[in-house]
Amino acid sequence: MYRSDSSSSSLSSSHGNVQLSTTGSRPMPVNGSAFNRSFNSELPTPAPSPTPLYTANGGSSNHMSPSLFGPLSPPLEVLSYSALLGSLSKDFRNLTRSQKESLLTTLIDACDTTTLSFIHEYVSPLLKKDPFKILPTEICLRILSYIDDPQTLARASQVSKRWYVIVADDMTWKALCERRHYTGMAIDCKQKQSERMPEQIANVANDALLTTTSVIVSSPPTSNSVFTTVPITFSQNDGSMMESTYNPVLVQRIQPTSYRMFFKQRYMVDSAWIHGGRLAARHVTTDQGVVTCLNITKNYIIVALDNSRIHIFTSDGRLSKTLTGHVMGVWAIMPWDDILVSGGCDRDVRVWDMITGDCLKVMHGHTSTVRCLKMSDYKTAISGSRDASLRVWDIEKGVCKHVLLGHHASVRCLEVYGDICVSGSYDTTAKVWNISTGQLLHTLTGHFSQIYALAFDGVKIATGSLDTSVRVWDAESGQCMAVLQGHTSLVGQLQMRNNILVSGSSDGSTRVWDLNLMTCIHRLAAHDNSVTTLQFDEHRIVTGGSDGRVRVWDINTGHHIRDLPCTFEAVWRIAFEGDKVVILASRQNRTHMEVISFSPTLEELESNTSSQLSHSLLNADSSKQQESTGVFPGEIARDYPVTCLSQQLQQQLSMEGESSSSVNTTFIHT
Repeated sequence: MYRSDSSSSSLSSSHGNVQLSTTGSRPMPVNGSAFNRSFNSELPTPAPSPTPLYTANGGSSNHMSPSLFGPLSPPLEVLSYSALLGSLSKDFRNLTRSQKESLLTTLIDACDTTTLSFIHEYVSPLLKKDPFKILPTEICLRILSYIDDPQTLARASQVSKRWYVIVADDMTWKALCERRHYTGMAIDCKQKQSERMPEQIANVANDALLTTTSVIVSSPPTSNSVFTTVPITFSQNDGSMMESTYNPVLVQRIQPTSYRMFFKQRYMVDSAWIHGGRLAARHVTTDQGVVTCLNITKNYIIVALDNSRIHIFTSDGRLSKTLTGHVMGVWAIMPWDDILVSGGCDRDVRVWDMITGDCLKVMHGHTSTVRCLKMSDYKTAISGSRDASLRVWDIEKGVCKHVLLGHHASVRCLEVYGDICVSGSYDTTAKVWNISTGQLLHTLTGHFSQIYALAFDGVKIATGSLDTSVRVWDAESGQCMAVLQGHTSLVGQLQMRNNILVSGSSDGSTRVWDLNLMTCIHRLAAHDNSVTTLQFDEHRIVTGGSDGRVRVWDINTGHHIRDLPCTFEAVWRIAFEGDKVVILASRQNRTHMEVISFSPTLEELESNTSSQLSHSLLNADSSKQQESTGVFPGEIARDYPVTCLSQQLQQQLSMEGESSSSVNTTFIHT
């Protein structure tokens, strides 16, 4: 408490005076030099005798009046610097708000520019508030829903414990997955997953009597190989494979338990596509068979060759079965769950059980090579042959339901959507059929040479021909909607998805077409020779050519991302899912199959610390910078770093609760 008389209180010195009104009036000017000299001296010298003090009503007094700050005991003149600061601070806290503002105004007016700058730097951080600490959680989550950059969320999760909890909310990451078109999330509990893993490991160890050794692969690693070395495993129950390399850990399917974990997995996979990947499996055949078909399902990788063999691999690249029964080359396969339908040069259509490897049905009817196969449901298959006919089969009963006649030359390709089948032929026409009735709906005429490829999405039909053009047709009316020109040689590869059409040609180019505008949006100089295979999804295009290269492109920009570091003489087939790519190619007169995994390991994915998530997401910065410059270190294998919060930082967070890390974050002013 401080004391004052009925009129005013005053503090005087030989150098100036401060007169403060207890009624809250603005203080009189202060001469700051006396205070500065007093504060800068550890033991200030005694001041001269005080001059008379003047009261508010004009009177004077020769004695020391009580100070506004209370009784001066001991006087200010004899206080030390630290004691003076303590006394002033205590007295300042006892002032009213208006008195504090008046005193501060007077002190600030007496400051020079340097001092004012110091005050500004000191006061500004004190005026900032953490919005997530003030706002309700619902509003905080609403704010985060507008952030579409995962790196921003990763940095935000490191600000404080409060920020980490809010950013970790699963709905935020679900919204981010939807913006990035990350689909296929299926939440499963960790306990079931951990229970399955020992069984999987046991099955791998006991299956097929495999013997592991440490010999070197037949094709020595090249200088541009990015893949980690794995043991070589010789298969003792099948003489069709000279050697096999298999590492199930690299391609094991890890079931995410939250959208945050799911986003992290997909983000790390995308980053590995830019530069990374690990060799999960490699198989080399003993013969020179040409690969005619490659198909990937959820559980199998199926490869057909022109030497009458069909190889069945598990989804992680382990050789499971080799199906024998066809007399000559197998030119068409179509899986459905655990059932496989195949056709080849022996004119037969065979039905297989991929679990047991048994041939369930052999269906006769075609008089020439079965060139293409599709299935409309689990018991209906459609085959196209060089005898110019199509046949609809009931594979459960093993009988032919319909014979579709109308083409005048070999049926080269066909596609099925629902109950509609489209066939392309060397007679330059494509035909639209009803599968259930066997009725011909439309004949698409317009090409001047053989049709080699077609794509069908239920609404539009695209056909590629030897006449170098691509034609787009309306499936309902059979009318030609557009003629897409630009290729200079045979168009042998087509794929359609969400009104985007990608075509590959023997001229070595790949083109991306917008079917809404019917225009070419990207022209890719893909290969030095023919484009033999291609596939694309919503993120990337993968092409393979007879020049032996496998190339990856950004479908949105058309930019070249990288060449997969594989040394082949020619690439036969390519098929990929989100986290792996399967390549069938020729090298040294032998057929090679390589499975490249881009999936993070279990240890990398299950780390739940905020720094690990941030590190995983922010690691992509360098990848994106390299992408913009077109430079990618494909020669170096990338192992995803696994980092955790330092022990010191963890202790600090546990002690300080809402303490912030060194990450810079924008706050709001109050």
